[in-house]
Amino acid sequence: MKNRLVVVGSINMDLVAATERIPLAGETVTGSSFRTFPGGKGANQAFAAARLRAPVSMIGKVGSDAFGSELRASLDASGVDTKAVTVAPTSSGLAQITTTANGDNAIVVVGGANSHLSPRDLDEHLDLIRKAGILLTQLEIPFETVEHLAVIARRENIPLILDPAPARPLPASLLQCVEWLTPNETETCSMLELKAQELSQEGLDGAATMLLQRGSRNVLLKLGRRGCYLAFSDGRRIAMPGFTVRAVDSTGAGDAFNGAFAAALLQGKDPIGSASWASAVAAISVTRYGAQPSMPTQEEVEVFLGENADLERTA
Repeated sequence: MKNRLVVVGSINMDLVAATERIPLAGETVTGSSFRTFPGGKGANQAFAAARLRAPVSMIGKVGSDAFGSELRASLDASGVDTKAVTVAPTSSGLAQITTTANGDNAIVVVGGANSHLSPRDLDEHLDLIRKAGILLTQLEIPFETVEHLAVIARRENIPLILDPAPARPLPASLLQCVEWLTPNETETCSMLELKAQELSQEGLDGAATMLLQRGSRNVLLKLGRRGCYLAFSDGRRIAMPGFTVRAVDSTGAGDAFNGAFAAALLQGKDPIGSASWASAVAAISVTRYGAQPSMPTQEEVEVFLGENADLERTA
C-alpha cells in the first residue's frame, strides 16, 4: 500500500538575524540577535509532515561540512527517513535570513549540496518513489531534477504537489504532471508576470484560472494571514480564511502549510479539510522562531483548533 510521503527537495542551514526592519539596498542596520536553525524548503516540509505523524522519506543532499551532519540529525530526530539523503563533496545549502519584529523576512539562498541533486539520484531511489502515496517537491533543487520527478510521478500515477518556490517560469509539460500547485501570492504574480500585489477576490479567481489553464490539475494559493484559496479542475472555488495569531517569525510558514497539506491528504482528509488543517499548522508556526523548531505536533494542532473553534478568523 502506498502510504508514504516522499519529499524531494532542499536541505539548508538557516542563518537568522533579527532586526527592526529589512535594510534597504546599501544600508546597514543593527540586529538584535543571531541564531542558526536547520531549514531548506524540502527539509522543512518533510519535518512538518513527520511532526504530524505522517510516514515521511526525504530524497536530498547535504554537504561534507559540519552543517551536513547537523541537518541530517534534525531530520532523523523528527522521524523523517533519511536513507536517501546522501553527501555531496561540497558545502551544505545555506539560507541567510533577516527577520523583523512584526514577522516579515527577507531570504538569500545558496544552493550548495542541493545543486548536486540530479535526475540520476531519483533513478537510484526509484523503489522508494514508487512507495509514495504523495510526492512533494519545490524549486530549490536543479530544475531538471524537478522535471524528471514530474515525469516519474505521471508515469507511476503518483500525485505530485509542487511548491513553485523560488518562483520561475514553469513549462506546460511540467504543470501537466502536477496534482496540486501551491504558490503564495508573490510566486503567483511572478509566474503570471503580474506586478507583485495583494490579490483581490476577483484577482485570486483569475490567477487560479490562468494557472489551471496552464496545466495543473488543481491550484492552492497560499495567502498568509488571509488564509488560502482553492481552485479545483472541476470548477469549484473555495476561499478559506486564516487564523488570527500574533506572528513573530514567518520563516517556514509556507513550508509548514505544504507539509501539513500533504500529510493530511495522505492520511485521508479531503482537500478542503486538508487546507483547513494546514492553515492551523501554519498559524501556529508563525508564533514561534525558526523554521523547523516552529513546526507543531498533531496534538498541538488539535488543541489550537479546539481553542479557536468559536473565534473569528481573518478575512
